[in-house]
Amino acid sequence: MKLIDTHTHLYLDNYSDDRNEVVQNAINHDVDIMLLPAIDSSTYESMMDLSSNFPNNCLPMMGLHPTSVKDDYEVELKFVDYKMDNQNFVAIGEIGIDLYWDDTYFEQQKDAFRRQLKLAKKHQLPAVIHTRDSFNEIYPILKEESTDELIGIFHCFTGTIAEANKIIELGFSMGIGGIVTFKNSGLSETVKDIHMKHLVLETDSPFLTPVPYRGKRNQSSYLTYVAQKMADIKGVSLGSIVETTTANANNLFKMN
Repeated sequence: MKLIDTHTHLYLDNYSDDRNEVVQNAINHDVDIMLLPAIDSSTYESMMDLSSNFPNNCLPMMGLHPTSVKDDYEVELKFVDYKMDNQNFVAIGEIGIDLYWDDTYFEQQKDAFRRQLKLAKKHQLPAVIHTRDSFNEIYPILKEESTDELIGIFHCFTGTIAEANKIIELGFSMGIGGIVTFKNSGLSETVKDIHMKHLVLETDSPFLTPVPYRGKRNQSSYLTYVAQKMADIKGVSLGSIVETTTANANNLFKMN
């Protein structure tokens, strides 16, 4: 069974010199499917070009990233809405709230997040959520919008077991990436107590590169290091981690 990278930005300029080689290298390392979260209209064409070049491997999402929520966010949301009505995507994402870099557009971020959750429900697609320094702001909105049909992923989960339980109660999964390999992150201790049925794997390339390549450009082929770390944490075989997380991703994104 192959691995699925549920979150990778391989369409960014970081890969302009070797994009096809990076994708092929991932495939050669048994990362057969790479899900591409959207950022905003400025990166849309690059994302779709990559998807067109690897239609069976690179599958796009649609959404407005919280750090792209600015004065023109209404225009960006109209762009998202139009594309959703006219093309097929595997998810709404990545969406959410980011208070790490700047809280200038906090109210607009909340509005954009809620409206895109409604879009996920309308199109019956999972939502991929970005929660940097914002779990306490995101959770009440998600809880208000929650239905049995609204599912998705808390991308790049680094929270507490209490937060994990709240996420699970809402029917959402958690994306585990390179941070779990960082010696002092503490994430491995939290993940140890979360059932594997609630977890999927991701790289968030080009960011958050796992050990032993930490500090260098991330790529989807490095997902194997995340999977091996999860196997070590859980005390199971690498094959078991691959089988479980791939099945979780397939079920969540309806790729079967």
